[in-house]
Amino acid sequence: MTASGDHDGRTLSAGGRTGRNNRLIGAGGIALAVGMIGLTYAAAPFYSAFCRATGYEGTPQQVKTNTDAEGHRILRVGFDANVAPGLAWTLEPEDESIRVRTGKTVTVYFRVRNLSDSATEGHASFNVTPEVSGGYFDKISCFCFTTQHLGPHESAEWPVVFFLDPALEKDPSMDRVDSITLSYTMFAPPAEKPAAGRSADRAGPAG
Repeated sequence: MTASGDHDGRTLSAGGRTGRNNRLIGAGGIALAVGMIGLTYAAAPFYSAFCRATGYEGTPQQVKTNTDAEGHRILRVGFDANVAPGLAWTLEPEDESIRVRTGKTVTVYFRVRNLSDSATEGHASFNVTPEVSGGYFDKISCFCFTTQHLGPHESAEWPVVFFLDPALEKDPSMDRVDSITLSYTMFAPPAEKPAAGRSADRAGPAG
């Protein structure tokens, strides 16, 4: 009987250690996942800045002015626009495509309309394809740089001022690229979370 009791005690002790180990592993996994999510959000601004600086993943460059160094190649630049679910707007380019000489500053327009009965705002994400052309697509002015506001059923025409950097003519990876597409997607801004304690303030002191 004593031997059997000792054996049972050892079995229970081993089972307890296994349970604690499993809980520790589970807690560690959750902490790791939360940490990775936090790092992802923290890295997002740096990743965005990196894309803007390098043209990575087809991100156009933002510049203040053109060098006016006109190049020799002429490329087709097409335009694409759409609106994400959750934003009652329409967005479309005035021109489906244009022919652009490298180094020449051009202005194109996008038509937008708020279809809702209330004032709303939206922000545009953007990229160019093929991705290799992102480093040579230089924007001087664009509605995508800031959040846009429209009144009820308001319409507007938004300009985009850009040029293609003549440096692309020296890049072998651009030799076979004769068409570039600039794409926009309008999104509603994320909903703001209520400030802490706001509900309690509205409720007033407890009776």
